[in-house]
Amino acid sequence: MKQTISILLRSLILGLLLLRGTAAEKPNILFILVDDMGWSDVGCYGGEIATPHIDALAAQGVRFTQFYNTAKCMSSRACLLTGLYAQQCGMSNYPGKLTGAVTLGEVLRPAGYRTWAAGKHHGTENLYDRGFDHYYGLRDGCCNLWNPGVKRPGEPAPGRKSRVRFWCDDAKTYHPYTPEDKNFYFTDTITNKALGWLDEKEDADKPFFLYLAYTAPHYPLHAWPEDIAKYKGKYDSGYESIRKARYQRMVKMGLIDPAKSPMQPWKGRAWGELTGIELEKEKRRMEIYAAMLDRVDQNIGKVLAKLKQQGKLENTLVMFASDNGACAEGTGAKIKSTKLEDFGTVASYETVGKHWATVQNTPLRNWKNYSHEGGIRSPLIIRWPGKTNKPGGFYHGAGHLIDIMPTLVELAGAQYPETYQNKPLTPMQGVSLLPSREGKPLVRENPVYWQWSAGGAIRIGKMKAVFWGENPQWELYNLAKDGNESNDLAPSMPEMLESMKKNWQEWRISTQPKPTKRLTKPNNKW
Repeated sequence: MKQTISILLRSLILGLLLLRGTAAEKPNILFILVDDMGWSDVGCYGGEIATPHIDALAAQGVRFTQFYNTAKCMSSRACLLTGLYAQQCGMSNYPGKLTGAVTLGEVLRPAGYRTWAAGKHHGTENLYDRGFDHYYGLRDGCCNLWNPGVKRPGEPAPGRKSRVRFWCDDAKTYHPYTPEDKNFYFTDTITNKALGWLDEKEDADKPFFLYLAYTAPHYPLHAWPEDIAKYKGKYDSGYESIRKARYQRMVKMGLIDPAKSPMQPWKGRAWGELTGIELEKEKRRMEIYAAMLDRVDQNIGKVLAKLKQQGKLENTLVMFASDNGACAEGTGAKIKSTKLEDFGTVASYETVGKHWATVQNTPLRNWKNYSHEGGIRSPLIIRWPGKTNKPGGFYHGAGHLIDIMPTLVELAGAQYPETYQNKPLTPMQGVSLLPSREGKPLVRENPVYWQWSAGGAIRIGKMKAVFWGENPQWELYNLAKDGNESNDLAPSMPEMLESMKKNWQEWRISTQPKPTKRLTKPNNKW
């Protein structure tokens, strides 16, 4: 309650100050979200993938070293859009409607913003009906990036998972959505939509909020041949070699302290054991994955260039994050081609697999779905020229996607409503991230919670309790000393662990009193 009052007071003061000038003085906001990206993938977090535009955002802003998602696409996007835990807005187990909540669009539009969303939502609502002036993209989870619909004349059947996906274009919802353009590529298409919106003349004097939600590099592994060609031979040295090189770069740039986050021994299959077609497929998987992120970076560059051309870039807050850690799952695809020559094409539906996912999350433990750091820790870059203390540096305070709503409410001078459609709303659960601009600590009075699939966790200050599996054995870590969860303190600190477990269980009951069946049981076997 104190946090909510404090945010409202700051927002009121900021709003009064903004009234002295014009609406144009409010900052534009661009939030870029990628999908299933590992913690060490982009260049400014240690990766070898070419991401010059993302790296430039980091050089001009601040990089968080402890920013969190929910370990799952659906629930992370719900937290981002609402400022609530997914368990509080109807999105904890299955894609559905956002209940008891308002979206960023519904909060920022009354504050004078044009609101646009392009890309993946992963719910059952059209965001056009939830406060966005425009919405174009995948309403569903994942899809074929070349053709999210049905077979087109002269082409193979598109690789897909379980069913044809839902698609939205403003007020229209399509099922299936089969683009006529055979050069359709999801990453490029949603960027082009956003560029068109930026050119709209209507209400051009108003600030904008653009939510650019890519599906890449989530499987299926689909990329343009010219982008794949850039990485030919890049991963021939194998899992252990790439992982070691990433770790060394992360240490050198100051992202991690090797004394607090030592890289654990490799537990997977040795690269030298792979031969023949199996070896070639493993090389190709990571080449395509890298190409997908490379293309995302190219598209981010187009948006930034447009804003610079329009003279809006210097008054635009840019944020970049991922919705969960690297994905170690199989695809579960019902339609796919497994020929090496088809990898990356419309007929294929491949994923990177557990070994490359481990590399992508260097040096963190586990992957997407888990509440360990490899599942829930994400890069976060915040860039706002002239408003960031020590641009290019790191911020070591812990943030979460629930913090985006209070951050933007404060920044935009907006008001978070108490009711929606005559029904009471759950108050925002996060805190403003704006103190990070000056390197100041965040004012967080409550623990941070996680629950997804067979996992869950609670973090209070530097201490984190976490579990995985049926009838789980809880673990306890001091993240200030053990950033990749290698020294379990549960045996030596049983009272603290019990207290944190009780706190988590009370939260779980309060947010979802009736037990529900888990949505998935990840297939992450070596």
